[in-house]
Amino acid sequence: MYSTERVDLILNYLKLNYRACIPELTKVLFVSEATVRRDLNEMQALGLINRTHGGALYAEESQEISIFVRKTKSAKEKELTASVALKVLPDFQTVFIDDSSTCFALAERMNFSHKTIVTNGLRLVSYLAEKNDVRVILLGGELLQNGNAVSGALAFRNLRDLRMDLMLSSCAAISTQGTFEHSTEVMELKNIAFEQCSQRLMLVDSNKFNSKATYRTRPVKDYDLVITNADDDVTEPFKQSGVKIINE
Repeated sequence: MYSTERVDLILNYLKLNYRACIPELTKVLFVSEATVRRDLNEMQALGLINRTHGGALYAEESQEISIFVRKTKSAKEKELTASVALKVLPDFQTVFIDDSSTCFALAERMNFSHKTIVTNGLRLVSYLAEKNDVRVILLGGELLQNGNAVSGALAFRNLRDLRMDLMLSSCAAISTQGTFEHSTEVMELKNIAFEQCSQRLMLVDSNKFNSKATYRTRPVKDYDLVITNADDDVTEPFKQSGVKIINE
C-alpha cells in the first residue's frame, strides 16, 4: 500500500472515530507501528492531524486541503495564501500559471470557463483536462527533475510567442531584495513570463520569507501585487519599501 493510500485511510478512520492510537491503526492498515508513526508525523507536518502521545486526533480543517496540495510541505499556508488571492484577482482572458503548489491551490478555486491558461505545470494541465470550455496551452520543453513541470529553450521560445493578461506565480524564496529561484532555468522561464504578461501577481506562503535561493528573478517592486498569508510584522518592511503587498 502506498503512503498516500495510508494517509487517506487514516483520515477516514479519524473522521469516524475522532481519535486513534498507533496499535489501533496498525490493525486497520496492516503495517508496522514504525510505519504508522512515520505517517502520523508527516500528516501532522501537513496540518492534517493533531498528534498525541501514542496516537492522533482528527484536525477539523484538514478536509479543506486539496488532495494534491496536502501532499506538499506547508499545505495549510498555501491554501491560506490562495484564499487571500481569490479575493483580489483582476479580470483576465488569458493567464500564465506556473507549476507551484500555491498557484495550483488557487487554480482549483478559480472559474476558467472560456479562458485560456498557459502553463509549464503538468499537474495543472491534468486537472484542467477535465474542465469544459477551457483552452489550455502547455509549453513544450524538457521535463524538470521534479517531474511536475517543463522548462528549457523550447519552453522559453514558446513563451516568447505568447501575450497574456495575467501572471500567477510563486517563488522559492522572497526578501526585500527580490524573488529568488533555485535554478537558472526556472528563473529564466519566470522572467520571460513576466515580460509577456500585462499584470503580474506573486503568491508566496509565509514559509518563503524564511527560505533562501540563489538566483534572483525580479525586484519585489516590479510585481503589481504580492499576496501572502504572512503576519503583519513580516509584510511591514515590504510595505515600507513601496511594495504593494496584502495578507488578508
